[in-house]
Amino acid sequence: MSKKKVILAAGLGVAAGYLAKKQLDQYQKTTPENALKQAKETFKKQGPISGSWIYMKPETVERNGLEYEAYRGGITRTIDGENKQFEFYVDVETGAVIDAAEAK
Repeated sequence: MSKKKVILAAGLGVAAGYLAKKQLDQYQKTTPENALKQAKETFKKQGPISGSWIYMKPETVERNGLEYEAYRGGITRTIDGENKQFEFYVDVETGAVIDAAEAK
């Protein structure tokens, strides 16, 4: 094979790989790690966080008459010297926090 064909084949391979990765990124669902990161960023707007957790397996939850596949997790915050725990749900499709409430 000539150098020209090898370079052309390599260039086409790189271009195809790049396009395939862009397509996968568009259709890939949110990972539990990214869901926890998004929830922490949301809670940090209201103050510091002292702990967090998330279940790795999504659950089906209903909110406002709509069903979501969501990750369930929790955040611990220190408010007025007292630890308060909050539970949240993050949508698997969008990564948005769909519900949050203080744990009882």
